[in-house]
This record gives sequence, C-alpha cells and structure tokens, in this order.
Amino acid sequence: MDADLLVPLLLPLLAWPVSRFVAPRLPPRAAGWLLTGSSLVLAAGSTIALLLPAFAGLSLIPAVADAGHWSPDALRNLDAVSVPVSIVSGVVLVVLGVRLIRTSVRYLRWARRVSRELDEHSRDGGVVLLPGEEPVAFSAPGRGGRIAISSGMLAALSPKERCALLAHERAHLTLRHHLFLIAVTLSSALNPLLRPLGAAAGFALERWADETAAAHVGDRGLVARAVAKAALAGRAPHGFALAATGGPVPRRVSALLATPAAAGPAAVLGSALVLGLAALSAQTALDGAAELHDGIEIAQTATPGQSPSALRAHHDHHRGALARTSVWHAR
Repeated sequence: MDADLLVPLLLPLLAWPVSRFVAPRLPPRAAGWLLTGSSLVLAAGSTIALLLPAFAGLSLIPAVADAGHWSPDALRNLDAVSVPVSIVSGVVLVVLGVRLIRTSVRYLRWARRVSRELDEHSRDGGVVLLPGEEPVAFSAPGRGGRIAISSGMLAALSPKERCALLAHERAHLTLRHHLFLIAVTLSSALNPLLRPLGAAAGFALERWADETAAAHVGDRGLVARAVAKAALAGRAPHGFALAATGGPVPRRVSALLATPAAAGPAAVLGSALVLGLAALSAQTALDGAAELHDGIEIAQTATPGQSPSALRAHHDHHRGALARTSVWHAR
C-alpha cells in the first residue's frame, strides 16, 4: 500500500508540463475548467494518500483500537501499517494543514480589507470609482460583486478602452472566476507541487475574461490595447485579486491579436492525459482506502495467535458467506 500511495503524491509533477502545454492551446473556458478540476482532484488524492498511512499508524494505539474493536497486533502481522511511513505522513499532514489554514485566513483577511475599503466609497454593487492618480482596476466578490477602478486608470485609457476594461472585469464576476481562483489556491496549499498547475489555471481565467470581453465589445484589438495600456500604467494585482493587469500580459495580448483557432489533436490528447492523471490519482487513493478498510475488517475478526494467512482466509470465507447470503435474499 505504501508504494501505491506514492502515485497520488507524485502525479502533480506529470500534470504540470502537460498543463503548460495544454492551457495555451485549448479554448480558455475549457482550459479553466480542466485545470481547476484537475487541481482539486489531484489535491484530494494526495491528501488522502497522506491521511491513510497516518490513520493506519493511529490504529495501532490501544485506545483507538479498543474504540474500533480491532486488534492492533493483527494489523502489525498483516503488514498493513508502516510506523515510519505513518509518522512521516502525519508530520507532512500537519505542515500542509497549517499551510491550508494560513492561506484561508490570508484570503479572508484580504476579502474583508478590500470590502471595507470599497464600502468607504460605495456599499452598492457595480462599479466603484476610487479617487487617486494611481492606476488601479480589479474585480472583487461580495455585495453581488464589485469592480473597483481609479481615476488614474480612467485617465490612462480612452473611452472605448474603458468599456473594454470594464467588460473584462465584469466577465470575472459573471463567470464566478473568484471561486476558480480559490479552488486552485487551496489546492496548491494542500500540495505545493500543484503551484504551476494553479498558475496555468490563472492564465486560463484571464484569457477567458479577455475572450468574453472581446465578444462583448466586438473588437479583439480594442481589448488587447486596453489590457496592454492598463498593465503598463498600473501594477500587478494582489494574488487573490482578478484584474486585467494580471497574468502574463504579453501572451494574452498576442492571443487577442491572433485569429482564434480550434483545439487541435495535440490539445485534445493533452486534455485526455490531464484527465487520466487526475482519474488515476483518485482511483489509487480509493484503492488504498479500500485496502486499509479490508485490513481493519480482518483485524476486527482476529483471534489471538492467528497467522496472517489464516486471518486473510477467515476474512475471505466470511465475506464469501455474506455475498452468498445477499444473492440468496435477492432471489
């Protein structure tokens, strides 16, 4: 079980280069869903892969074994538990748990701070005009979603470019991109190997908003100019904020100025590979959980002095009898 559970922990290393290849070649909407969903599944798989050996180690503690009515000696005899692996898994889980809590707290503090600052200017949803010469523009969740834009940013853009910029920020709110961003951020906190996957997902979200804005204003070149001028005039947004100035702006501008192309065979194959990696991670974690469950069931039916082979034979006979009984009742 220990070797198998390394698979969900290491699969994100393979998902990263594939996602970097796939993200620019897929339609942004598909890339956003694919990368965010895969990030969540891979994070869940790696977390389960750490939880199982940690719980297995706890199952050897007499008080825990008594509460679950199983024999810790039987679990040892079955080689279902590796104490060193359990200790390492427990320590890593604690570290990752602290990272997850810290990231969640940082996000909540940022959201409250932004909400308070915007409330000073307007408590209504929609566009909030911020005084000041510093060019700032971003979208923020809360109160139905709000777009913050400063006087400095308005001065840096032409009227049509302002419309394009607002369409971009409005797309983030309408499409609920903040939920996608939270998902990939928390996934990266649970497994740091997923950070590149989260960066690729963030790029896909910005491209998704770019394309939505271009469809709204009917001019891809206008959106490209607005994004480029806003990025040159302003600064990169906070890590939790979504804004037209976020992500690799030159790549976004190049994509807007190019003719949109349908996803080719390579992109489709890469997408299938990313989904396959996520499915393999989930299946391996579930198999590990089933194996541990079987070991605990065997330990619950153990009698003192039974050998591992006798324990398994008794368990298999018991499960076979239950299966035959279920079939008879079904008839």
